[in-house]
Amino acid sequence: MNKKIAEVLETSRKIVIKIGSNTLAKADGTQNTDFMVSIARQCADLIKKGKQIILVSSGAQVAGVSTTKEWARKKDVHYRQALCSIGQVELMHQWRKAFQAQNLHIGQLLLTKDDFENEHRSLNIRNTLFTLVDQGVIPIINENDSVSFDEIKIGDNDNLSALTAILWSADLLILFSDIDGIYSDNPKTNPDAKLIETVESIPELRKSITIGSANEFGTGGIETKIQAAEKTTIYGIPLLLANGSHENVLENLAAGNENGTVFLAE
Repeated sequence: MNKKIAEVLETSRKIVIKIGSNTLAKADGTQNTDFMVSIARQCADLIKKGKQIILVSSGAQVAGVSTTKEWARKKDVHYRQALCSIGQVELMHQWRKAFQAQNLHIGQLLLTKDDFENEHRSLNIRNTLFTLVDQGVIPIINENDSVSFDEIKIGDNDNLSALTAILWSADLLILFSDIDGIYSDNPKTNPDAKLIETVESIPELRKSITIGSANEFGTGGIETKIQAAEKTTIYGIPLLLANGSHENVLENLAAGNENGTVFLAE
């Protein structure tokens, strides 16, 4: 039983939950709609307990592949951006259905790095988030991949969710990925790799672990998750990394029955 995870969730009211592409994708690369239905139900349960939730959802490209299968192998950047344009509609459609079953409305925000760096725009984002949440609506955020280019691109939703958590003054950021947490080495290649349950010093963590590359569907990896923690913890926002593919993962985290890595706030 992980009491620290349960304690962090218990004491947090404003929670940003980021869901990675690999968590939203089935083995064949198409959308895992059953997972979306389950997460919506678990979010609704947290809201009934007085929590406020913002989702940062990857998966536009995954949803695009689900919708337009013949584009799945196209690597040209214009096709990728067009695929995200198609997929974003399908992604939000599935989230809308999932939350509608819980009698909850959703709202969409598509953002770029420029939006956070421009003082006027970032204030507008903050005000919109507060208004949506105060009215019981679930904001769902993604990077605006159809128009982003290198100069204005955040590049991964780990860092996007960190920027969102800071802007909204969240109490906790949860990153759902396809790994159980931070390990001393890659557990897929090293059976002796140890799960690190609590991180108090990120500089010390960096010295003690081996960081691998990003995985197949996602744009992030362990590095972007640590970057996200570096951003949030200095603002007093702890970060929890856990495996989103585990059944009833939010419920089990809240009960202390799920493994993960907690980056403690400074």
